[in-house]
Amino acid sequence: MGRNAARIDKDAPYWKKNLDASLPVDLSYIPIGLACGILLHASGFNVWTTLMVSIMVFSGGAQFLIASLLATNAPMLSVILMLFFLELRYALLGSSLSKYLHGQSLGFTAIFAASMNDENYALNYLKFSTDKKFTPRDALNVEHTTLLFWTVSNLVGSLIGSAINIDLTIVHFALTALFLYMIVMQSKNGLIIVICVLSGFLAAFFMVLTKSTLGLVISTVVASFIGFTVEATIRKFDPKSGWLRSIKNLAGGPDEDINDEE
Repeated sequence: MGRNAARIDKDAPYWKKNLDASLPVDLSYIPIGLACGILLHASGFNVWTTLMVSIMVFSGGAQFLIASLLATNAPMLSVILMLFFLELRYALLGSSLSKYLHGQSLGFTAIFAASMNDENYALNYLKFSTDKKFTPRDALNVEHTTLLFWTVSNLVGSLIGSAINIDLTIVHFALTALFLYMIVMQSKNGLIIVICVLSGFLAAFFMVLTKSTLGLVISTVVASFIGFTVEATIRKFDPKSGWLRSIKNLAGGPDEDINDEE
């Protein structure tokens, strides 16, 4: 039975193998992409501009942020700066994948970087770590498959938003829910939780002070600087501090799996 399944998997078309690898993320993009497309339409994006932003800004969090800030008439400078700080995490994510892309051309690397987001990064990192036959070309195809599902979902959502009058209250909450999820997933120790709470108070303070969304940018920079300084100080004087104690991932991780195999 197992041999037959392995043989079928081996004989499957190349595109189907990559589709099977990315399918869980592809399917999850459909409802979120529809909501994002509806919100983009409500913020003034037509079908073509929705298509462009879906391809050029392949990040659900960034697109929700763009739509929400534009809906509140935020200054373009605030939008650009908020996107910069939001997407800065990809520099760290990309660096962890760079060891698997040795020997690739600059053009390939540029396309790979432009197509990467949180979900396909996690998929590709896991595949690179556990499957020795997984190649950079496979990873790029996974990225493009997820991009296709996301873009089509955005377009369908934009068409739905233009054809049907929908109460957008719940759609606006999607951005809040998305960032709460990102906070929960990154809350790996007590210090991060404290900095998250502090950043919330700073955001409220600076938005009242500046009377604009530029306060979000200022609070982001200040909270990041405080978090970096405090963490560096604790690591220097008390590396075993409980504030830095990590929450163990019971599911394990790719690095743990590799060490176990060795």
